[in-house]
Parts: sequence; structure tokens; C-alpha cells
Amino acid sequence: MQTENKLIDDIVKMVNSAAGTIAGMGREAESSMREKAREFVGGMDFVSREEFEAVKAMAAAARDEAEELKARLDALEAAAAKPAPRKKDATSTTSKKG
Repeated sequence: MQTENKLIDDIVKMVNSAAGTIAGMGREAESSMREKAREFVGGMDFVSREEFEAVKAMAAAARDEAEELKARLDALEAAAAKPAPRKKDATSTTSKKG
């Protein structure tokens, strides 16, 4: 048995409308908060994962290059520290004018 009461139908329509409005307001508030969070994070100069990974790779390459250069420098310093065999200099055997 179904009653046809206009007052109850109007109340049901009003509640359904209010529920739809509240759900829409919730979605709008969520999207607004997401946008505010993006602006906040963007203003703090955070970097993306891709940018971080690129800089990390560049730092690793620079570290490897620095290690190679240090090894070369150590080899050059070791070679310079060894006394080289002396050759007789022709200028030292010439007579002095005086």
C-alpha cells in the first residue's frame, strides 16, 4: 500500500536535492583544497621526481669524473716525485768569463 502524500513527496525531493548539493559542495571543496595544496607545494620550490633523478645522475657522473681526475693527478704527482736521471748539461761545462 502506497500513500500519495504531497508533503512527504516534497520532503523526499528536498532531501534528495540537498544531498546532491552537499555532495557537489564536497567535490568542489576537495578540488579547491587540491589546488591550494598544489599552489602551496609549488611555492616551496619542490622538484619533481624526474628532475631529482636527473640531478642525481649528473652528480654521480661528476663524482666518477672527479675520481678519475684524482687518480690521474696522483699518478702525475708520483711521477714528478721520482728523481729523473740527470743528464750532463753542456752549459755547466763551459768556462766562466770573468
